[in-house]
Amino acid sequence: MKLRCVIIDDEPLAIDLLKSYAGQTPYLELVATFENPLDAMETLRAGNIQVLYLDINMPQINGLEFSKTLSASTRIIFTTAYDQYAIDGFRLNALDYLLKPISYTEFLQASNKALEWFKLVDSNEASSIFVKSGYRMEKIELADVLYIENQKDYVKFHLEGVLEPVSSLMSMQSLDEKLPAKQFMRVHRSFIVNLHKIKTIERNCIVFGKEYIPVSDSYKDKFMEFLNKHFF
Repeated sequence: MKLRCVIIDDEPLAIDLLKSYAGQTPYLELVATFENPLDAMETLRAGNIQVLYLDINMPQINGLEFSKTLSASTRIIFTTAYDQYAIDGFRLNALDYLLKPISYTEFLQASNKALEWFKLVDSNEASSIFVKSGYRMEKIELADVLYIENQKDYVKFHLEGVLEPVSSLMSMQSLDEKLPAKQFMRVHRSFIVNLHKIKTIERNCIVFGKEYIPVSDSYKDKFMEFLNKHFF
């Protein structure tokens, strides 16, 4: 699989560095680079761009604001010298956030995350995903997931047979988009459940051991549709 990508950064040296990194990464196809986000708009709209490496601090328009104008099919990896933007980046459904100076290892880890995301979208049959937990990349087998819990800027993966959940800084929305729809369903703004793991439902709650996951009114119709298909 090839991922078509674009780099936007107002610093030519930063562009050159990321351009060299993209050239070292076999599955990346660099379409164009821009120093001004506004100059990139036509390419982003017409070029079927999957990944955008986007600087945050730029004149004319901030990278965070510019990202709001883009199609959801273009996944964003923010690059910046200022770590205070990390939380804002993930709130905007960014795939990852790279703090300058960026090493090739960090670039590759973020790009691998993009590759995994698009493979999952294309096949919808992936059996595992990689998530960033602290300074590590953790592989999570989807068959082991009981439910996923939203904790403000983090999500927690609650796994069968594992006491401590795996925490990762990402948005619930991006996770909901990438998980196989036949296996996972969002039942509450704070919860996604593995439909294959549901054994007990009590008073509009899904029960996993001692944990009760509420099904909110916003998601009730979709969940009831699932139940009706499996009710005998």
